[in-house]
Amino acid sequence: MTYKYKKLFEPIKIGNVEIKNRFAMAPMGPQGLGDAEGAFNQRGIDYYVDRARGGTGLIITGVTFVENEVEPHEMPGVPCSTYNPLHFIRTASEMTERIHAYDSKVFLQMSAGFGRVAPPPKGNRAPISASAIPNRWVDVTCREMSKDEIHHIVKMFGEGAANAKHAGFDGVQIHAVHEGYLLDQFAISFFNHRTDEYGGSLENRLRFAREVVEEIKRCCGDDFPVTLRYSPKSFIKDWREGGLPGEEFEEKGKDVPEGIEAGKLLVQYGYDSLDVDVGCYDSWWWNHPPMYQKKGLYIPYAKIMKEAVDVPIICAGRMDNPDLALSALEDGACDMIGLGRPLLADPDYVNKLRAGKTALIRPCLSCHEGCLGRMVKSGSLNCAVNPEACRESVNFLTPALKVKKVLIVGGGVAGCEAARVLKLRGHEPVIYESKDRLGGNLIPGGTPDFKEDDRALIAWYENTLKDLNVEIKLNAEVTKEVIENNSADVVIIATGSKPKILDLGDNSKVFTAADVLCGKKQAGDKVVVLGGGLVGCETALYLKKMGKEVTIVETMDTLLASNGPSCFANLGMLLALIKYNHIDVLTSSKVIKTTNKGVLVNTKDNGEREIETDSVVLAIGYNSNKELYDSLKYEVQDIRLLGDARNVSNIMYAIWDAYEVASRL
Repeated sequence: MTYKYKKLFEPIKIGNVEIKNRFAMAPMGPQGLGDAEGAFNQRGIDYYVDRARGGTGLIITGVTFVENEVEPHEMPGVPCSTYNPLHFIRTASEMTERIHAYDSKVFLQMSAGFGRVAPPPKGNRAPISASAIPNRWVDVTCREMSKDEIHHIVKMFGEGAANAKHAGFDGVQIHAVHEGYLLDQFAISFFNHRTDEYGGSLENRLRFAREVVEEIKRCCGDDFPVTLRYSPKSFIKDWREGGLPGEEFEEKGKDVPEGIEAGKLLVQYGYDSLDVDVGCYDSWWWNHPPMYQKKGLYIPYAKIMKEAVDVPIICAGRMDNPDLALSALEDGACDMIGLGRPLLADPDYVNKLRAGKTALIRPCLSCHEGCLGRMVKSGSLNCAVNPEACRESVNFLTPALKVKKVLIVGGGVAGCEAARVLKLRGHEPVIYESKDRLGGNLIPGGTPDFKEDDRALIAWYENTLKDLNVEIKLNAEVTKEVIENNSADVVIIATGSKPKILDLGDNSKVFTAADVLCGKKQAGDKVVVLGGGLVGCETALYLKKMGKEVTIVETMDTLLASNGPSCFANLGMLLALIKYNHIDVLTSSKVIKTTNKGVLVNTKDNGEREIETDSVVLAIGYNSNKELYDSLKYEVQDIRLLGDARNVSNIMYAIWDAYEVASRL
């Protein structure tokens, strides 16, 4: 074992449950991993077991519900330990037994409900909350819960925890006095306007959470660990408006002094560990940090709580850098490291770290495309860079029945993923890349400082393909004749895409975003970015951070209306950063032509106006580069088209499509 990280592999106890190392799988919504009877399906079982097999000491499941009456949930959504207890115990027992085979422990995360942060239920039912307050997403007022409903949920926590214990879970985690979920809505005075014993003083606002832990301990015994997902600060500026890192504002939610006091009380009530983060649905980019948040963003808050209470503190939040994780332990900021999305990206993270193979740990991009974005879009948890995540029993690699020589044209993510999968199956792939390095459009995309994980993904492919002894030919331009004279059994065309170009008259100061990001062209002090999609907005933010005066011109009514992040945490933070950094924005506008002073723009409201600028940066999309494929599709017997060359999309679909095709050859 690499001695440097020894402390990360020391055992620790939560209550009287000993965990073999300092890594916990952070809870992530298990959408798609439950069945219609409220149990874990086979995908869910295999998913959690695979992270235990990968070395993680403590598995904390994603959210499960304890009841389905006060706040009804459609099935199958996520598991519910009280919906069909016998079936839940039967399926969960298989999961816990298999997890224990790897000497890992497993806690069931149990939720009181979502309250105001859930989409309104169908029909005329109002969403519930502590008080009659606005729903997070739509203009609907929540219904204040009755005391009988609170008592019912508390009772179901006890029954659900008893079912979990019967099924072999080593403990439970309560969801949550964090992120503005139902228990947090009771805890925060901004949300809780009650005048009974569940409102008013801090002790009263925490009464619901206190009764939950006391009921579980009554049903399961004092030695059954009950941990709590906990946020000591909310970052709420106002309803549906969150604060940014470094921004000065009046905290409307829970602030640190009250967060410390509340944490002390919760531990006094019986919680055996606090799993610490910050944020709320109104500031979603804190609880679900995009790449625009720094690594280890929760460490200062974890340390505050560590100094305030005497139970183990778990800290997640972009903690995938092992040096950062080690320093957090050594500095006394926390006792355990929570890994959520990093374990989606690479279930073997912990074992690879223990074996000193850090270069082979597949990085999480903090893109939310495969996880939170997919959950919202299709109700399914997955991972952009790992096509096997949550599909371990469906997407698994089998040895090739017949070894084939495969020529891959293009060393972007699609070409690299295809080569990786083919080699693992026993085929003989060769990558031909026209440039001097692998990466394709990830190279310009990974230039901004906040895109460090894009750069890490390129490095991971380079290291992984080297480890697999995949042959790579760089600076190798492939023509139709090269392929026709090659003896390959299969040809994969993954030639990517090229930036769209627009003729604006005098194009001497008109550059593509890719050329500016790669340093081939230098933008002046005043820049107009043409295009307000993801590339345009990130390029504008990058240039603004370099000290330039930046204006975004977008033809649509809003920024990021097309080709934007699918997850609101990423989209919302990027929009907020553009506003916070004083980047000028012209929507419903169109650049007509360049002028001596800059560009002439036609705006929706004010007609034509001239903007003084030194440079125009084009971020208006990409065109598939498939000329080579078109010249060969009737000449080569087995030819495949992958990635942007087939359809301009994002990193996730380039990887997923490549995995799908290469796993079936």
